[in-house]
Amino acid sequence: MEQILDCTGMPCPEPVVHTKNALEAMRRGDTVVVIVDNREAKHNVERFAKNRGCSIRIQSVGDTFRLQITKGDDASVAAPFTAEDYVCELPQLALIYIIPSDTLGHGDDALGRILMQAFIKTIGEVSPLPQKIFFYNSGVRLTAGESKLTGALRELAEKGVEILTCGTCLDFYNLKKELWVGETTNMYNIVEAMAKATKTVTPC
Repeated sequence: MEQILDCTGMPCPEPVVHTKNALEAMRRGDTVVVIVDNREAKHNVERFAKNRGCSIRIQSVGDTFRLQITKGDDASVAAPFTAEDYVCELPQLALIYIIPSDTLGHGDDALGRILMQAFIKTIGEVSPLPQKIFFYNSGVRLTAGESKLTGALRELAEKGVEILTCGTCLDFYNLKKELWVGETTNMYNIVEAMAKATKTVTPC
């Protein structure tokens, strides 16, 4: 006998709790298909099922995961929850920074450039670090040509931050051959990264 348990949209650890309740009501050898919509829930339900002696098959269907769990030993499934059953592994924050200008704020440009330099130098001191930093429009002057941020941006790159500069913007400012840190990118990659990011920061 197989039943369907839709746990999409449920916060951790609810999918594990519902899975345990379903298994306790089943007979040995029966199967339940647990449907979840994120990798953390998939991982938690999979770990729970394996720890309780159940066999499991996992299938990815669109944006969801279908975990087909076959009940094993009754005593193992019915055992009280442990602290490990409630572990919720949250996704790593996908943070990106968008730098569209070589100045920060509105008003005096000389002051704005000083503030932007301070902003970039401070990124490495704050947790979490961004996954990517995109530079476009006049922001490309910070990664190419005569910039005072060579050391700060290279330190960020060494820490694993991707430094990405708009190729079209480099061409516009005649700086394509003067890029000294990171790689060039295009608007498609910028928009795609923004759409997938957990959080986007754009200093104004």
